Amino acid sequence: MEERLKQLLRLVVEDVTSTGESVGSQRLVEDHRLDVSPATIRNWFAELEELGYLTQPHTSSGRVPTEKGYRFYLQELMQERSLRQRELQQLQQAALMISASANHVRQMARAVAELAGEAIIHSGQNQEASTTGLSNLLGKPEFAAHERVMGIGASLDRVDEIMTKLRAQQFDEPTALIGQDCPFGDDCGSVFLTLEDGTLLGIVGPLRMNYPRGFALLRQAKRLLEDSDKTV
Repeated sequence: MEERLKQLLRLVVEDVTSTGESVGSQRLVEDHRLDVSPATIRNWFAELEELGYLTQPHTSSGRVPTEKGYRFYLQELMQERSLRQRELQQLQQAALMISASANHVRQMARAVAELAGEAIIHSGQNQEASTTGLSNLLGKPEFAAHERVMGIGASLDRVDEIMTKLRAQQFDEPTALIGQDCPFGDDCGSVFLTLEDGTLLGIVGPLRMNYPRGFALLRQAKRLLEDSDKTV
């Protein structure tokens, strides 16, 4: 893919991630102060559509990434980010509250859910899966439709089965499972990370979830949890 199209796709993915709305050529040019005209951007949109990376939900609307577009972003374009000071402090505060009890991962999961604005699911060996932040997920506009709520609900009914299968894999680094690969439905994105004790910690959101933030949050949560285990 040509560099100009890569950078345009990156802008579209990140705009849709932050706003939840389709991206129009005029707004893109103005918001990012691009040195090309809206007409040129529309031509590039058409090229990305032909390649299968963007789609136009409605005739008069802007563009949104397809699953293929998100995959390309994750594999080629995403730049991992560091946590902001406030985010780091909130996770550190959660770590200070952690004890040797069975709830230590749950305490951290709540902090991650609040910061990610998504649902968090975790499951250890011989433990039932636990979910927090579901209201974050179901409050997203993507899940306003009844059939989508039913779909994610059906997946959550099988959450123990799903997490058991996922724990059979080893996610040594944050790993995104999206669309057709996401065990919670084609409309969802997810990021999973395996902790040192085998516990699986995952973030579940819409396909447009903020993957760079999710990667950073899971990495830091794992670091703090494992540091706290060593000091107990």
